[in-house]
Amino acid sequence: MPVTRIPLRLPRLNAAAMAYAAARLTPRDYHILEHLYHHRVLTTHQLQKLFFTTPQPTRRRLGILRNLGMITPSRPWTPTGSHPHHWVLGPAGAEILALHLQTTVKELGYDPDRAMHPATSSLRGHHIGVNDFFVTLAHLARHRPGTQLRAWQSERQCIKMWGNRPKPDAYGCWIEDGRQIDFFLEHDTGSMTLAKVADKLAAYADLADTTRVSSPILFWLPSRTREANLRKLITTTDLPIATAVHTELDDGPAGPCWLPIPAPAGDRRMRLVNLAGGWPHLTLGTIPDQPDTGQDENAFLDRIFGEEKSGR
Repeated sequence: MPVTRIPLRLPRLNAAAMAYAAARLTPRDYHILEHLYHHRVLTTHQLQKLFFTTPQPTRRRLGILRNLGMITPSRPWTPTGSHPHHWVLGPAGAEILALHLQTTVKELGYDPDRAMHPATSSLRGHHIGVNDFFVTLAHLARHRPGTQLRAWQSERQCIKMWGNRPKPDAYGCWIEDGRQIDFFLEHDTGSMTLAKVADKLAAYADLADTTRVSSPILFWLPSRTREANLRKLITTTDLPIATAVHTELDDGPAGPCWLPIPAPAGDRRMRLVNLAGGWPHLTLGTIPDQPDTGQDENAFLDRIFGEEKSGR
């Protein structure tokens, strides 16, 4: 039976279309819809790392979700080569997700105009960069025993927890070999003056004073020169701060790329989880009652990946 595509601009699905789509969605599909809702835009490559094993089943399933109107692709223009598809949650997907979460599209805060045009937004590359940071950690946790991305809270989720200040790009919790580190991420693309980047620390200081919790603030920068210049502007030692340059080598952001402020003797860079001991003069804490976004999802994905490898 051919799949009938649900019109993308339909303001609300009728009962028949809702039932038709819902009957064809799998638990993994709902995970994909939730990630697109929280994290705004993910590429085909990122979705493959998160939810699949190889390109062919990734493209096939995303094509089905596209035909059902659940997700919408765009491909940004580039003068040479080509970008992967960038996927966002479609209006039909928002309707189905709201029903799944027992809420409404309005309560989700879903804006179809904002969601449908990430390719024209100056923030698109920034969202992709932030998400790539966490996708790399999640992918590593899939293949490295003793590691887990326990929490990945988007900017939207951080605003709900702490308001508009300090408004981090994301909040995460990484576990490796029994050690844990909670952190705020500031993903830098070079588009903002370094003075404005450093000025963000005042809001983090206010949050630490209010919550009595100090979690490391990680600046993920595009070049060593920009990293060095930012470090010159940061003079406070009352906050746990570390910097690193975008890299995919040696486990990417989980690897030995981080340099605390103040720097240890010899400027020795640390693995992400080792930063928990990078500020011996400060007491680090964890955010109380943080949602665990990793454990249940990891168990679910372990099962479906095992099924795919066994040919089921």
